[in-house]
Amino acid sequence: MAKMKAIQVLAKGEPMTLVEIDIPEPQEGQVLIRVEACGVCHGDAKVSEGMSSSFPRIPGHEVVGIVEKSGPGASKWKTGQRVGAGWHGGHGHTTALTIDGGYAEYMVAYEDSLIFIPDDLSSTEAAPLLCAGETVFSALRNSKARPGDLVAISGVGGLGHLAIQYAKKSGFRTVAMSRGTDKETLSRELGAHEYIDTQTTDVADVLQAMGGAKVIIATAPVASTINPLIRGLGKDGELIIAAVSDEKLDWSAMDFLMGPNTVKGTFTDINEMEAAIKFSVLTDVRPMTAVLNF
Repeated sequence: MAKMKAIQVLAKGEPMTLVEIDIPEPQEGQVLIRVEACGVCHGDAKVSEGMSSSFPRIPGHEVVGIVEKSGPGASKWKTGQRVGAGWHGGHGHTTALTIDGGYAEYMVAYEDSLIFIPDDLSSTEAAPLLCAGETVFSALRNSKARPGDLVAISGVGGLGHLAIQYAKKSGFRTVAMSRGTDKETLSRELGAHEYIDTQTTDVADVLQAMGGAKVIIATAPVASTINPLIRGLGKDGELIIAAVSDEKLDWSAMDFLMGPNTVKGTFTDINEMEAAIKFSVLTDVRPMTAVLNF
């Protein structure tokens, strides 16, 4: 049987290991994808930490590749089409947790969990949009913010640098927030109207001086960074947590009553993934990328 290179987590707590294994065969309703690019996401670390239902497991849930073969009953995609696979694996599965992901030369996926990737995006540009991009895009699209509202992005990393672009392109008054001044120039180049150095100022006070944020997107997975954000919200404001963290947050009932404020997470579906790709193409939102080959 033909072989492929892949990166596997062999057991809970084990590091990722480069292996050579059989190329998988697509089963009922599945297609075989030749992987062109797979984004690296914080969620992939959770595989090593034991979140996966079984091992060995191949991480990677921001996958773009070419359909090579269709399994029995699969007819949605044609050989040669370029598709994207995200966190939502279809049929009750989660890509890279309950079924293998894209840290490999090939992977199988349920045909109805995939979306079409347009030629406007390269595979390396499209891959990070399938989780990092769609997470913050969906958070903003389904938020209380409307054009002209103040929207703050906490953290200027993998999610944050995309959130800044989406917020600006959506017509929001966009504020970027990060520790120190190292990220200020980048934040403004990405579209931020204002920048807050959280290391030297009280975030809540600065946001309130601006009139209070309608929406704050928290992308940094640190409780001490997230905790003060709620007090930077304006009337009927919304704090949306997009960061993966097990740390406990510390708020009082008064923090919620003062707005009144809403705190929620964001978890989306394939429709949001498609919308994020389309919006990115139309408004020229692109991720910053670096390519690592096998």
